[in-house]
Amino acid sequence: MDKTEDTVGSKDPLLLSLMAIARYEHVACSDTMLVSGLPLHEGRLTPELLVRAASRIDMKASVVERTIDQISNLVLPAILILKDNQALVLLDIADNNSVAQVYCPEQDAEQEISIPDLLQQYTGLAIYIKPETHYEARALHDIAPKKAHWFWGTLSHSWRIYRDVLVASFLINLFALANPLFVMNVYDRVVPNNAIETLWVLALGVSVVYIFDYILKTLRVHFIEVAGKKSDVLLSAYIFERVLGAKYDQHPPSVGAFTGQLRDFDSVRNFITATSVTAFVDLPFTVLFLVVIGYLGGPIVWIPIVIIPLIIIFSLVVQAMLNKAVANTFVASAQKNATMVEAITNLSLVKVLNAEGKILRNLEKAVGLLAYWGVKTRVLSNSATGFAGFMQQMASVLVVIVGVYLISAGELTMGGLIACVLLTTRSLMPLAQVAGLLVQFQQSKMALTSLEEIVNRQQERPNDRHFIKRIKLQGNVEFKGVNFVYPGDDQPTLKDVSFSLKEGEKVALIGRLGSGKSTMNNLIAGLYQPTSGAILIDGIDIKQIDPAELRANLGYVPQDSSLFYGSIKDNIAYRDVYVDDQEIIRVAEVAGVSAFSNLHPHGLARMIGERGDNLSGGQRQAISIARGLVNSPALVLLDEPTSAMDNASEAKLMENLKEELADKTVIMVTHKTSLLRLVDRVIVMDSGRIVADGPKDTVLEALKKGQVRVS
Repeated sequence: MDKTEDTVGSKDPLLLSLMAIARYEHVACSDTMLVSGLPLHEGRLTPELLVRAASRIDMKASVVERTIDQISNLVLPAILILKDNQALVLLDIADNNSVAQVYCPEQDAEQEISIPDLLQQYTGLAIYIKPETHYEARALHDIAPKKAHWFWGTLSHSWRIYRDVLVASFLINLFALANPLFVMNVYDRVVPNNAIETLWVLALGVSVVYIFDYILKTLRVHFIEVAGKKSDVLLSAYIFERVLGAKYDQHPPSVGAFTGQLRDFDSVRNFITATSVTAFVDLPFTVLFLVVIGYLGGPIVWIPIVIIPLIIIFSLVVQAMLNKAVANTFVASAQKNATMVEAITNLSLVKVLNAEGKILRNLEKAVGLLAYWGVKTRVLSNSATGFAGFMQQMASVLVVIVGVYLISAGELTMGGLIACVLLTTRSLMPLAQVAGLLVQFQQSKMALTSLEEIVNRQQERPNDRHFIKRIKLQGNVEFKGVNFVYPGDDQPTLKDVSFSLKEGEKVALIGRLGSGKSTMNNLIAGLYQPTSGAILIDGIDIKQIDPAELRANLGYVPQDSSLFYGSIKDNIAYRDVYVDDQEIIRVAEVAGVSAFSNLHPHGLARMIGERGDNLSGGQRQAISIARGLVNSPALVLLDEPTSAMDNASEAKLMENLKEELADKTVIMVTHKTSLLRLVDRVIVMDSGRIVADGPKDTVLEALKKGQVRVS
């Protein structure tokens, strides 16, 4: 096999094995393309994460337990998991099962290994990988195979567990007949005949049934919870992966409200637990009890048959009213969350502005609405539960009344009447439980609709999209007639912008506030797509380049120096999980981070709090710059990189950047003339248009003389 060009994942045998199989199947990919955005374990893929990584290049992977003898050459190549977190690719097994042809990621070479030697290392876990089957559009027409729904498809992974739950439920409901039949036989046969021996036989038999009933109920709850936990883990990871993978132009207007939407998944999670699932699974078995009631009590069966539709109709009416109440509860909850998150995020500003009263007023208004609709929801829910309980009680009374008449007519025994009362109560119990779950059902339904909208948002890197593989970018940039309008806005931010930058060229974007300078950097970073026109990177339309590979070659220092909870080192290493300590130390020196980290007892391991609140604005900017310089990207985007720095720190940084950026393409947004010594070209923006573009000295001279027209 060809040597890999990638070095990022050189310490990850699973990643290298997957890339080797991709090459074997003639599928273009890179390590960045495969692992970007995945929650790596200690910087490595796990077998479960490999399945997700393979899906990004249209390959289907499955983790299986197999002995070497059970692996057919027909499924090769396959990955074998070895001891000590190692792996290799099994390419072929000799007919006599004596040797195997394998690819070793560590040596990046094929070799033969004896089966006994392989067995000593093999853990018994293998990963089968094959390309997804795709049909041409002309062959599909209207019969394209449907993809599994993200929610129901995930639940279907546990269908074997739910099958066992259904079998257990059938037996549990069958065992529920034991008590009424036991009581009936005692009253009708044991008591009149003083048959003590029969009593003990019946008691022993029903006790055995109760023991099995207890065991089955315990197992049923356990199985449902196991299936629910499995689905919960898969769904939570999938939903958040879709959130992080969505196009940036689809980000929510309110972080607090959006966080509330994600938290609504708790409603769905709670609904697929044992209590809810058991209630719905038991519903069909109501028919079983009705059949037995009809057999024992004859016309008595019409009492539950009439009452069941009444409970259903009342529940449906309540559910219709619940729909509005729950919807308003969701809106009020989102408003409360939005207010709280916004206030806490900007707490220092709230205090400085003396705005606590205004924030509290908005919060109390939202909480008041939430309380109002919450009370209404609970009242409606309790009415459904209360009505179901009331009908259960009335059914028992009516069964006794009708039963007495039947006993008088000699058509029913005393034991039969008691059995019918017990069975009637049991037949209506699932309906009463379901009525009590109406609110939970409505909340889950609303949450599922909300999550459906989140999951269906357009993704930056859809699995069916094939990007051009670009491991290393040179840094050439070209705008061709680019126009851009922000989502939800009707005024264009960029108007017919055209310019080009060659590899290693350095340009400053200057202009008034809101002239579109930062927007250009955002477009180059792939955060937004042009409304019209094209952006070319190394002569290729940016839409054809995998966003993960683009950003791996891009050093982006935004205007807002946002940091994450963790240490200084963690924040510098955020853009590359494989970066080594030497590179972190190097960029820390260049960006001026070492100037303050060296004075702290913990150095680069110093914890900086959420958003870097424990640091000054200039220190946050230094860390942001260091983060952008990791691995010496070919293209560097700087947006007001020193706006919060003092003059001495800025001067030192400029000196370091002059050398660091010598061979890189640089686009810098700035209002400071002191930063222009880093560039050799200046572009002047005004109202979304380029009004001047040329050598730095020429453009600055024209600006001084008023030769550049700006609004």
